[in-house]
Amino acid sequence: MRLYLASTSPARLALLRAAGIEPVLINPDVDEARVVAETEAAAGAALAPRDLVLLLARAKAEAAASVLLAEPLNGLLLGGDSVFVLDEVIYGKPHTAEAARERWERQRGRTGTLYSGHWLIELTAGVPSDAVGAVAVAEVTFADDLDDAELDAYIATGEPLYVAGAFTIDSLGAPFITSIVGDPSTVVGLSLPTLRRLVRGLGHEWPTLWNRPGALSL
Repeated sequence: MRLYLASTSPARLALLRAAGIEPVLINPDVDEARVVAETEAAAGAALAPRDLVLLLARAKAEAAASVLLAEPLNGLLLGGDSVFVLDEVIYGKPHTAEAARERWERQRGRTGTLYSGHWLIELTAGVPSDAVGAVAVAEVTFADDLDDAELDAYIATGEPLYVAGAFTIDSLGAPFITSIVGDPSTVVGLSLPTLRRLVRGLGHEWPTLWNRPGALSL
């Protein structure tokens, strides 16, 4: 079973590869701000974190599916999205050093919640035939002894500028995280246990996705 990934995230790709899966990458090319604005305008209210990540995960998966319509492919297509919530404020990627610094000033020594949305579409001859979605949640606690020099050095690497919540647990930010309650892969941006449940929900077994040499030789 081939997995198509509607994402350009290096972290999601590395996570799947470590789990024995080499996905086919597709750039979903979604205007996230427009999708959210239109949905909130129609609803007359701001989206809750769970609804937000599931909406964007679905939008990415469906945009990628439209790219594949011209090809008679069979497989599973995954879209994902993540946000971090602290003090009931939703944070995506900070994009600037100033925004990243401001967020870390608020979150060090505290606990926030990471929401990761998943939308999985089954493709039959290139046409979507079924779909399922789910949201995974994990609580993240940050070190309370992170000093300004460490924080400045971390932000200077550029890493926190392009990840939800301005931190990682699988790279340079890992030493600044003291605990995670929930599935750790959720914080990376793709919950493997959640994806497995979705795969099984569409009638397939997880091992059928293994296609990397290391997994196949087990």
